[in-house]
Amino acid sequence: MDVAARHLRQLLPVLVLLALSAGCATTSSSGAQAPDQPKVVGLDIQGTNQVKASDIKDKIVTSKTPWWEPFNPFVPPNYFDPNTWQADLKRILRYYESEGFYQAKILSEAVRPEGDDAVALEVNVSEGQPTQVTAVGVTGLEELPAAHREKALEELPLAQGHVFREEDWEAMKEVVQQRLRELGYAEATVSGEVRVDVVTLGAQVDLRVEPGPRYRFGTIFVATDANPQVNPRRIIEQAQGAVRKGDWFSESALAEAQARVFRMGVFGAVKVNRGAPDRDSRTVPVVVDVREAPFRSIRLGGGVGVDSARQEVRVLGEWTHRNFFGGLRRLTVGGRLGYAFIPNITAAFDKIDIDGDGDGDEPNISTPHGLVGQLYVQFEQPRFLARDLRLQASLTGERGLEQAYNFIGGRGRGGVVWQPHPDFSLNSSYNLEVYRLQGQRGLQDQTTVPPLVLGCPSGTGQLDTCNISVSYLEEIAEWDRRNDPLAPNSGYYAALSLQAGGGPLLGDYTFGRVLPEVRGYINFGPKDRFILAARLRMGTLLTPVITNEAGERVRQESAIVNRFFGGGGSSMRGFNARRLSPMNKSNPGAEQPSDQVVPVGGNSLVETSVELRYKLFKDLELAAFHDSGLAGAGSLNFGPHQDDIRKESSRIFGDYHYQAVGIGVRYFTIVGPIRLDIARRLNIGKPLPIFDPTTGQAGDTVDGFKDCFGLGAKKDSNGKSVSVPYAGAPEGLCTFFLSIGEAF
Repeated sequence: MDVAARHLRQLLPVLVLLALSAGCATTSSSGAQAPDQPKVVGLDIQGTNQVKASDIKDKIVTSKTPWWEPFNPFVPPNYFDPNTWQADLKRILRYYESEGFYQAKILSEAVRPEGDDAVALEVNVSEGQPTQVTAVGVTGLEELPAAHREKALEELPLAQGHVFREEDWEAMKEVVQQRLRELGYAEATVSGEVRVDVVTLGAQVDLRVEPGPRYRFGTIFVATDANPQVNPRRIIEQAQGAVRKGDWFSESALAEAQARVFRMGVFGAVKVNRGAPDRDSRTVPVVVDVREAPFRSIRLGGGVGVDSARQEVRVLGEWTHRNFFGGLRRLTVGGRLGYAFIPNITAAFDKIDIDGDGDGDEPNISTPHGLVGQLYVQFEQPRFLARDLRLQASLTGERGLEQAYNFIGGRGRGGVVWQPHPDFSLNSSYNLEVYRLQGQRGLQDQTTVPPLVLGCPSGTGQLDTCNISVSYLEEIAEWDRRNDPLAPNSGYYAALSLQAGGGPLLGDYTFGRVLPEVRGYINFGPKDRFILAARLRMGTLLTPVITNEAGERVRQESAIVNRFFGGGGSSMRGFNARRLSPMNKSNPGAEQPSDQVVPVGGNSLVETSVELRYKLFKDLELAAFHDSGLAGAGSLNFGPHQDDIRKESSRIFGDYHYQAVGIGVRYFTIVGPIRLDIARRLNIGKPLPIFDPTTGQAGDTVDGFKDCFGLGAKKDSNGKSVSVPYAGAPEGLCTFFLSIGEAF
């Protein structure tokens, strides 16, 4: 099969979806959109040296028709309206005043025809000099303790010597009021005035503060439905986790109380406010207003997974009872059923060339595809022994299809979650997993992966099949300070997962697994249009040292279900899903080099991502990113270069630590951002490590076509692609991902 055609078929559904989403990415903002008026094809504001012309354009109604308007059937052009334009000229001057330019004036304006049905607008402004703050006076804080005064007035938006801007003046009053209320002054108000001399261009700022008494929290009251199913005492108990009677009043405590009550999961609306302060007792009552949501719900849906290494179609359903036998116990029963194709749906119907004439002769029965599904039951008991402790238990049955194997198995989990703060949780659990692993990748696949590669214990496998059990304890700590889990643009996230299995817990494997992760987000630039996001994830899997049949001291093989795999839209984007991994050569006769090997996972993982996002429009965002990653056969190490491939493949910044760069588009919807990423791996490093399926030892590497979606491959004299070595071979250099939600 031609390589370029193969990859273009994989890209076809993505291109269709991208075209559809692009059609909805803009909205018209013109003041008048009447077909009998000319459209605006140009809007030029000249003379803007200290105020950006783009900021001025955001403040007026008239706007230029975007260049892509002829290609967008969903949004009409922006039409010109004379009355709106005259009002916009006044808006320009008013905006300059708000920025401190009280001498600004419009020198000229013109409406120039462009053909029969279009106009270009020009405005020439004289900005003048900005008005500066000459003095700042504050009254009303004289009776407060010195520490409170300093806290209320530190690093304010306006100070002597600053350019006076109305936005900063309003922010100054708001900041002082918020700080005082956070210190317990629940009735604090801030007002004032600014005297501007338009001749001397000086501004005298007078801030007047009325702090009022300092209050403590009083009694908590609950306002709820007429016949509530949730006992108000349970609501008060949750609110008391943040609002404690006798503590100094603060608005952040009210916000935390609101988050705690909403986290109970049974309310459609929650609002926590302060009541009328009692000046005699210097206390503030707290009112928790809640509205109960339905206690039973059913969710149905479906989805499509699109990836160069795997495509899947699935349906799913879930039933939840949020007050199971009372006490706000939660019972959830759900499942999903799908059909998976590896690497894609079209390959399932491909034919392979048997006689060498370039035409397909027989069906390619080695392409794995088949049914996948999952059925699960989850139970949660809130307030287990203590207010902030929850009991959780779950049972899951699953039929799965991976690139190296298929499996039937089940998982049982039981544990407790301690969440003393809405942003912090500690999850302790015991887990038992039982699987029947089959190295045969699909229902019709003729290539096999032996039990040794799957990590089956000695003597338990038959040809390509084995039964395994994994028993372990897990501890997960999470600290989440992101402003939005689905599309964060500020804050940070940190997590640590620790697993310990085997030994007294029985099971077929003794191991320790460590996986920390940190993420950070910063927004900056004009109107916070830029977002810098970064992530670091590192993991290592440790197994006991044993003596093999040759008398060598080696580490025991780990189970493939516990190993690390990299690659994918939420991982290292230079590789397709789970393709950043030590490989096993299972099908050496395959036409495509990447089809000759399957990923078998590693005992170490490193993933880093740095992504710069730019908000182009309200609902459209562009991104550029750099990812790096490794998934090594040995335990993670930071040492010097190693001749042993198992150790070298697990060395940070070693020969198997790969790099990739890429660009992306995000279209924001009610369910989260629809994300399209395209990445290209850099040619830094060696081909992926390959291990012999019979011995488990490192074998010869597999070269690849070094192509990008089938393009750029080296050709021989007959026009066929030629394999060459390069970083990450035999995987192609380029990848694409279409998914919902940010990469991290």
